[in-house]
Amino acid sequence: MRDGVRNVPYGRFLSVRFPSLVPVLAGAALLAPTSPPAAATTHGVPPGAPVAAAELRARTRDCAQVSHGRYREDANGPAKVRVCGTRDAVFWKADLDIDCDGRPGTRCNRRTDPYFSPATAFPQSDGRPLDAERLPYIVIPPASALWDHRAHGVRGGSVAAVLYRDRVRYAVVGDTGPRDIIGEASYATARALGIDPDPRAGGVPSGVTYIVFRDTRTRPIEDHDETVAQGEQLARQFVGRTG
Repeated sequence: MRDGVRNVPYGRFLSVRFPSLVPVLAGAALLAPTSPPAAATTHGVPPGAPVAAAELRARTRDCAQVSHGRYREDANGPAKVRVCGTRDAVFWKADLDIDCDGRPGTRCNRRTDPYFSPATAFPQSDGRPLDAERLPYIVIPPASALWDHRAHGVRGGSVAAVLYRDRVRYAVVGDTGPRDIIGEASYATARALGIDPDPRAGGVPSGVTYIVFRDTRTRPIEDHDETVAQGEQLARQFVGRTG
């Protein structure tokens, strides 16, 4: 056979016609299963995926300073930490000292922490102090001429993202510290970040980024699940996820 014609006995040639395959192929295409469209992505990352520490660090690479000076990380250390701001958040990069203040427990009390205080600047909904052993929270300096956090939408219960190495953990603003020192978080925050939470010897000397989302609040302040839900959504918006 060649070109649709075959040899027939007695020297006669018979044209052999093949039915058109176009309708068949078209029908097959209609019946074939189709793959669902891929989810919209931002820089190759699905919008609903957890925000990575690297994404948040990229958004805090540049600093538009909002503090009127710099903070110390420790009482006798140099003043080198700036509070920076964007339209959506304020942030700073510092050490992490352990705050064990609030309701006393087995790990946070006067025996384990020589600087222990049974109160926190922002109490929980029933009026009792926060529980540093159980609730991830961060500490901010009180309002001063150096920086008035209230002017930037930050208050007790504001939602924060805390970064250390490849970890992102969500917390609330739960306490205030010394007027000129910054870089402190609760026992529970440190533990969640993989940092030694011991109030005497724990913490890390550098490498922690604190991001507080402006004009946010967890109600009640002790509802950590709500903090995480808000934090994940706010972090996606902060890095430009649109899905």
